[in-house]
Formats: sequence, structure tokens, C-alpha cells
Amino acid sequence: MPPGPLDAEAIFFDLDDTLCGYWEASKAALKRAFEECGPPGLTPDELMDHWAAEFREFAPSLKRLGWYPAYLESGEPTRTEQMRRTLTRARCADEQCAQALSDCYLRHRVDGLRLFDGAFEVLKKLKRRYPLGLITNGPADTQRQEIEVLGIGSYFDTILIEGEMGEGKPNVSVFRRAEAAVGMPPEKIVFIGNSYAHDILPAIQAGWKTVWMRRPTDVPPSHGGVTTRPEELPEGAPEPDAVIIELRELLGLLDLGG
Repeated sequence: MPPGPLDAEAIFFDLDDTLCGYWEASKAALKRAFEECGPPGLTPDELMDHWAAEFREFAPSLKRLGWYPAYLESGEPTRTEQMRRTLTRARCADEQCAQALSDCYLRHRVDGLRLFDGAFEVLKKLKRRYPLGLITNGPADTQRQEIEVLGIGSYFDTILIEGEMGEGKPNVSVFRRAEAAVGMPPEKIVFIGNSYAHDILPAIQAGWKTVWMRRPTDVPPSHGGVTTRPEELPEGAPEPDAVIIELRELLGLLDLGG
């Protein structure tokens, strides 16, 4: 999609894998945790496969299984339950080991979290001209910790976190909250996100402009840990206003230079 001015009066970002490399940090942290705290007789790669299989079953079922209220408040209960299920699937259930894996994984994930190249530069330039906002799914404590560790909280006039709202993307009501926070109509707001299903499509449905971040390394959990290619645009789905592969491209789209 050719670069050019994108009319906007406010800009909102997704956080994980849009501004920072959450999934890369998560994968590295999982491997470290399984190396350091995993049960004997299983390799880290084998445990990664069991974790990925459990993640595909457990993560989409949080509401149905009654875990969602606890998840909103803190990432610890579901993080530890995910490890418990991983060990059970591997036929080595152990409560103490599950807790140790959960704690070790969190520590390494936080240590490994990094902003993508250009993030500070882009946020600084945009902050001079626009109200900026952040809309991120995840537990309240986890997302607040990420924002603090990354040092980006001061750039945003509005921060909307699933765990604090009691709802998250792709609910269109989340985008209505953001409009109310900045006092602007939807057509004057741009949303930048890496997930078509959770970021781009609901923003389009809310009447926002959209920029889809599509890094080649941005892949979701699947069989064996990761898929082989990034998320594709579903056939017949509405297209975003722009597609970018790195954050500095936003500056050209907003006529701020690149």
C-alpha cells in the first residue's frame, strides 16, 4: 500500500507485538523456564510442544471454564494453571513444579521484554502532535507491569486495559470507550495493531482508520510452538487503510517524514 498522509486527530496503539516483542520474549522465557525448572526426562522442546497444545485449548476457554474473573485481575492464576496442564499432558503432574515454572517463566519474560526498533522515536514525534492512546488485552497487573518496564506510560493520554475494564478487544464497546476518552468521532482516530481479528477488524467496524502491523516474525502459537507465516487477511474481509512492517513507516503515513 503506497505511503501518504493519513488524516487523524488521535492515535491509539495495541501493545503486545505492536510496540513490543511480547511473543518473542514469551517463547524465549518458556524455553529458559523449561531448561531451569522442568521435570527430568523431558527436553525443553518436548515441554514447549505440550505447552503449545494446552495453550490452544485453555486460552480460548477462560470464560467458559470460569477463569476469566481471576485472569482480569492477575496473570498468575491462569499462568500457573497453564503450566499445571502442560505437566499433566506430559504425564508428570507436579504442583510445586508448576508453580516454579510459572514464576521462572514470568521472571524471564519480563527481563526479555523489549520495544521494537523505532518505538521511542515514533512515540516522541507523534506525542508532539496527537493525543495518544493504548488499548491492550490482558490481566491488569501484567499489562501495567509491561508498561512500566518498557517506560512508555508517559506517552499516552489514555490507557485502556482489558483487566481494568472487564472487557477487551475485539468488543466494539472498547473502541467507544476510547472515543469518549479523547472526545473525538471514530473517523478521526487511527488504530495501529498486529492482529487482524482482534485489532484491525473491530476498529474498522467501529468506524476508525486502521494501520495493520505485519512483521514477518509475528506469528501466533500453533502446533509445535509457532506457525510458519504471519496472519493473513481473510478472503473478502475489509482492508486496513495501510499495512506496515516497522513503526517508522507511520511517520510517512501521517506526513511527519520518515
